[in-house]
Order: sequence, then structure tokens, then C-alpha cells
Amino acid sequence: MLYHLLTPLSEQYGFLRLFGYILFRVAMAAGTSILLSFVIGPPTIRWLRALRFGQVVRTDGPQSHLQKSGTPTMGGLLIILSCAVSSLLWADLSNDYVMVAVIVLVWLAALGFLDDYLKVVRRRPEGLVGRYKLVGQGMLGLLAGAYLLFFPLSPNVPAQWTTVPFLANFHVVIPYVLFVPWVMFVLMGASNAVNLADGLDGLASGLTAIAAGTFGVFAYLIGNKVFSNYLGLTFLSGAGELTVFCMALAGALLGFLWYNCHPAEVFMGDTGSLALGGALGIVAIMLKMEFQLILIGGIFVLEALSVIGQVAWFKYTARTRGKGERLLLMAPLHHHFEKQGWAESKIVVRFWIIGLFFSLIAFSTLKLR
Repeated sequence: MLYHLLTPLSEQYGFLRLFGYILFRVAMAAGTSILLSFVIGPPTIRWLRALRFGQVVRTDGPQSHLQKSGTPTMGGLLIILSCAVSSLLWADLSNDYVMVAVIVLVWLAALGFLDDYLKVVRRRPEGLVGRYKLVGQGMLGLLAGAYLLFFPLSPNVPAQWTTVPFLANFHVVIPYVLFVPWVMFVLMGASNAVNLADGLDGLASGLTAIAAGTFGVFAYLIGNKVFSNYLGLTFLSGAGELTVFCMALAGALLGFLWYNCHPAEVFMGDTGSLALGGALGIVAIMLKMEFQLILIGGIFVLEALSVIGQVAWFKYTARTRGKGERLLLMAPLHHHFEKQGWAESKIVVRFWIIGLFFSLIAFSTLKLR
């Protein structure tokens, strides 16, 4: 909004030229998100506590988590509000990249909110039935895929292209009829993977902040013709504006982490985790970085694979040996380490370090090409 209001006045007031520079608006977006989180965080937590929107802890999970029962949840509202307001305030609102990202974020936040509402208020332990949740995610993927296919965001690159890490100026073409299912798969996979990782204080918020910041750097490079040509990246006109959204998201997450670090004062709930995963997914899709998403979100991939592996192995051994066996002490992966006696804060910090390591690998692809 400020870009449209103040940039035209730059001829009269020279200092307003700052609002035309992406890097200035990126810094302001991140700072605004953090400040918004600090300002609205305490009243939001008090409001959630007053409404008794407390976390319902599974009795079959780690026993140490039982003391978290009643901690305010649905705190993802704080993240979504901070990110959306900051993005709309500092981004170029005529840029389709930003608008698609914000719409996906809000859609999945609404879906997650419904899930949390059913769990916390209606006291339905299962929340929104799994198949209905998948339908909501699938409908979003269908609409997003169709929009990107029929209205390509960058006129110089076909919608079906996607890049491959470590290969310069190389792309894979998704078959036309498979593009929409591909978008649905990536969005649903990313959304649910982050949701699975949201099990320890600060784990999902810290990891997503790292991933969002990493995507922000890539968005800036891909949207800059000089840098993208030098680094062998596929130039996408207008994609640089996604940097504003990514850094606004990272700032909102850092602000939320102030209240979500151990011991957490508030949980994001599915309101936050489903939306955050979807945001990472749609950014990767729009930047043609679906395969790099596996690197940047490496911890989320491992968390999802741990659940898939646990379920598959249990069913296989139940069928072949007459008794189901576990691969891990408990899935997702972070609970396995809890069962081994690791302190919650140690697991979170170590997972953050691994998340940073994955981001460094992603950055290394810029030159190892």
C-alpha cells in the first residue's frame, strides 16, 4: 500500500524514492511484522486464555507434555495477522506473486482455525476429520494450480517449468495435464509436513523462519535479471516482490517465537502450522523451486517420512509377523528423541541447526552448478 501511495510523490520529495526499492521495503516488512507481533502478542494471548482456548494434549504422547494442557492455542492468528498486514503494507499490491501467497496463507489459516475450533471449543479430539482437511487443501491446490496454469505470473517462463538443484539453466517440464495435480501435491505435502513438525515449543516457528528467510533470498535473486543470469537461475519477472512476503513471514515468526519458545506461552495450533507449510509450498511453486523445497525444508521432510515409515512398518510387520512393530520409539521424529531422554530445548535447538545446515546446502547450489 505504501509503495502505491508514496512512490508517486518521490519526484517532489526525494527521500520517498526509498519506497521504490525492494530491499528497503523488505527490511521494513520484516521489522513491521516483528513489532506487530510484540504489540498484539500479549493481548492476543490474554484473549485466547480468557476464551479458554487451551491446548488439548494427547494422553498417548510424551508424558512431559501433559503439563502443557490448557496453554492457549490458535496463536497462529498472531503470525497470520502480522505477516498479512506487513505484506499488504509494504509490497507492491499489483504483483500477483504476493497476492497469491497471501491468499494461500489466509485460506489455510482459516482451514486450520476450523480444525482448532472443533478440537478446543467443540471438544472433538480428532478436530476436522482428515478427509475434510484434505479436501480443503486439495481445493486450494486446484484453484492455485489452475490460476498459475492459465494466468502465468511471469510471461517469459511457462507455468509448467521447474528447476533442479545443482543444474544451471536447466528445467523440467511438468506435463500440462499433470501440472494442477502437481501443485495440489506440493501444497498439501508442505502444509501437512509443517503441521507434523509442530510438536515442541518453538520447533515449527523457528524452522519455518529459517526456510522463509532462505526463500526470500532466492526470490530476490530470481527476480533480479543480472543476478539470475550470473548465477544460472531462471529469471522470473516480478518474483523479487516475493522477498517482501517471505521476510514479512520470517519477521512474524520471530516475533511469535518470543512467546512460543520454551516454556511456551502460546501455541500456533493448526491455524498456524497448516498455513505456514502452505506458504512455503506456494512460494516454492511460484519460484519454480519445488525440488529445492526438499532441501530447504529438509527437517520437515524428515518429520513427514518418519510418520510415513512408522505407519508403513507397523502395518507390514502386523501383516507378516502377526504383531505390529515400530521403527521409532514414537513418531514424528522429534518425539523419538524425547523418548530417548533428550530435553525439549536441546531437540529444538539441534533441529534449528540442522535446518540452517539444509539452507546452507540450498545456497551452495547457487555456485555448484
